[in-house]
Amino acid sequence: MSLDIDLSVRRGSLQVRLALTVERGELVAVLGPNGAGKSTLLRCLAGLLAIDDGTVHLDGATLDDPRADVFVPPEQRPVGVVFQDYLLFPNLSVLENVAFGLRARGVGRAESRAKAMEWIERVGLADHAGARPASISGGQAQRVALARALATDPHLLLLDEPLAALDVSTRSDVRRDLRRHLESFDGVRLLVTHDPVDAYALADRVVILEHGTVTQTGPLADVVARPRTPYVADLVGLNLIAGEANGDTLVTGESGKVVAATHDATGPAYAAIRPQAVSLHRRHPEGSARNVWELTVDHVDQHHDRARVRLGGALTLVAEVTPAAVAELDVREGERLWASVKATDVELYPR
Repeated sequence: MSLDIDLSVRRGSLQVRLALTVERGELVAVLGPNGAGKSTLLRCLAGLLAIDDGTVHLDGATLDDPRADVFVPPEQRPVGVVFQDYLLFPNLSVLENVAFGLRARGVGRAESRAKAMEWIERVGLADHAGARPASISGGQAQRVALARALATDPHLLLLDEPLAALDVSTRSDVRRDLRRHLESFDGVRLLVTHDPVDAYALADRVVILEHGTVTQTGPLADVVARPRTPYVADLVGLNLIAGEANGDTLVTGESGKVVAATHDATGPAYAAIRPQAVSLHRRHPEGSARNVWELTVDHVDQHHDRARVRLGGALTLVAEVTPAAVAELDVREGERLWASVKATDVELYPR
């Protein structure tokens, strides 16, 4: 059992082109900024949007192939969807909501209610079977939506930002419950999210989608260690500097340079630096740091017990320091500061 897609589809000014294979039992998370094409991809797989070119195959069966004039409508696809806002019917009970997908596929009332009740018990909501969606919590609503999607025995489960509608205080608990329930489903699983925490907790592999194109893919640990676009670097909280590597030195297009302790790159390369590894100074610093730059303060942003100082000049850096350090240095926008980074805190790798 696997999902194999190689598709192209246009939505307004956005052209989504990607090829992806997801194996049975694997959970792949698709991350990307707003407008990257994540929801468009999900709609194509669910059958809510026809692709313009390419193919969508599930378990070897063709779900969409414009050139062969094949398009399987949503209700005939073995696909379950958990929508971002869950889309539970407010006038139906929990039991009736879970049974709805089965009824829509022609399953009789008694059989659909019996199977729905099995899933309601599996997600721990037997005591709420007769309740309406308005009377249950956000976490319980998410479990109802998941039960409704799985009750139809799908081969492919699509999860569209399944935790986005929850408040921060309950998200971690619901994420843990969701992971446990997903482990009982051995079909193909695809998660669309903008939250790297969801990907870390739930996914086996991540796919980064930007401007309709896959820019990076692999285990989250690899993506975090070596980001390849500014979006990914910002997502995981790293400074990403592009340039040309020669030996242990990366030269940027703005005549800046970054020195690493070791290297495995020659030619086009990236240097990744943690904001916490950047030290700020009023004067040229003394010491062993091999990277020292005089830069201009572009912006200072306070985050509780930390401050993020964005600097520009020969290169662009974000330094994360304490508010006390900001006060001691009297950091102000437009002023010049010295920044230093040890070579051992630089990760240099090929582009």
